[in-house]
Amino acid sequence: MATTSTTGSTLLQPLSNAVQLPIDQVNFVVCQLFALLAAIWFRTYLHSSKTSSCIRHVVATLLGLYLALFCFGWYALHFLVQSGISYCIMMVTGVENMHTYCFVFALGYLTVCQVTRVYIFDYGQYSADFSGPMMIITQKITSLACEIHDGMFRKNEELTPSQRGLAVRRMPSLLEYLSYTCNFMGILAGPLCSYKDYITFIEGRSYHAAQSGESGKEGIQGERTEPSPNAAVVQKLLICGLSLLFHLTVCRRLPVEYNIDAHFQATASWPTRVLYLYVSLLAARPKYYFAWTLADAINNAAGFGFRGYDKNGAARWDLISNLRIQQIEMSTSFKMFLDNWNIQTALWLKRVCYERVSTSPTIQTFILSAIWHGVYPGYYLTFLTGTVMTLAARAVRNNFRHYFLQPPQLKLLYDIVTWIVTQIAISYTVVPFVLLSIKPSFMFYSSWYYSLHSLGILVLLLLPVKKTPRGKNTHENAQLSRSKKLDEGENSLGQNSFSTTNSVCSQSQEVASRHSSLKH
Repeated sequence: MATTSTTGSTLLQPLSNAVQLPIDQVNFVVCQLFALLAAIWFRTYLHSSKTSSCIRHVVATLLGLYLALFCFGWYALHFLVQSGISYCIMMVTGVENMHTYCFVFALGYLTVCQVTRVYIFDYGQYSADFSGPMMIITQKITSLACEIHDGMFRKNEELTPSQRGLAVRRMPSLLEYLSYTCNFMGILAGPLCSYKDYITFIEGRSYHAAQSGESGKEGIQGERTEPSPNAAVVQKLLICGLSLLFHLTVCRRLPVEYNIDAHFQATASWPTRVLYLYVSLLAARPKYYFAWTLADAINNAAGFGFRGYDKNGAARWDLISNLRIQQIEMSTSFKMFLDNWNIQTALWLKRVCYERVSTSPTIQTFILSAIWHGVYPGYYLTFLTGTVMTLAARAVRNNFRHYFLQPPQLKLLYDIVTWIVTQIAISYTVVPFVLLSIKPSFMFYSSWYYSLHSLGILVLLLLPVKKTPRGKNTHENAQLSRSKKLDEGENSLGQNSFSTTNSVCSQSQEVASRHSSLKH
């Protein structure tokens, strides 16, 4: 494999040549493994019981910036510029409009960087790039701005349960803000977490908050010692190893591009083409499984991600998990697939767009998702197709599913059929996402005669579409339960004592003054 240029460190170039992978990808994996070791050290030697929140914030931020500099060189300055200007917007514009201004600036800055990278530098190079971390930072900036707007401007009765639980009641200090956006645990691959959850982890209150969130079990839970994440980390690292092995061996033999090969299209039967479409897209997923599961393991190794205990008393470390592999591969509906794939991004889209727009929330959410992902035409084709597929799948489910719930044999048959249809529809939808360019994407869809597009539109025209309530999912329910307990704990400490970092890193009078001026 030819050596690729990089703006990051070339220290690992010999390793890149040995494993025949681009230097950017090698830098990413090595930095994530370093972050894993740093997370173990962070939990062991900088535990909240041994050091102040201020020190934990400083160390987490400096390590994150170092990893960014190693991977991306001077391009890492974009992370500080985007974060810094967004913080200034928060401070200057006030709580009434900060969420709008921060959203426009952060997403606009991300888009400019993506356009520059794609159309000026390395179009089609799908290795690690500096816009990847910026996507996560954009999520954090916009989420935090909305949470501050909800907590400091809107009335409590105007908020949905989700917004009420995540609302931030005071402006974060600059150190808290930079630690949240640029910490070493999530700067390279995320995942997104709420500001409240992160601050609670830094201050060492996450375990107690999760305990108190278990209704009816507080007396028993209080006797338990702080759970160890070691078993969860080892399990996730095993998944990472298997995913990486599958990606390096099977994926290279089943390229998605073969779906548009002229000889394959001319000679293969339709069952063969359908089967290869499914298998090739199945083989493309493990690289995401690897990256997201490793990122989750890093956070868990640092002690972040505890979400209470299950019904059997086992500790759960999936507070910020980004995917559920079994549910993805066994999805029997478009909704089930989307609910378990890139979970934190789905929650972000719901919180900053779906719950806040008044017209066509599904369409606007897909448009935002396409813009956030980047400027490759294939992304927009995927999300436009996904909009049709999602609405059509919802219409079919609402109109027919209740006829197949009984007896169990009929329900099993329904599940088998819907699994097959869902996997084919998902694969058909995301082909442009992998191909990136407009020409090969249209070549693929035209070879299928735009059949699923036509079928989806026909379903929407013939079947009545029922509006579904914008409710919260099970994963979010647990987060809201914990957030409610945090709010109660904060109120008991006083109006301006949201975190202990405030007393260590800044004068309380300055925070109160800033709080009052922003409200005004």
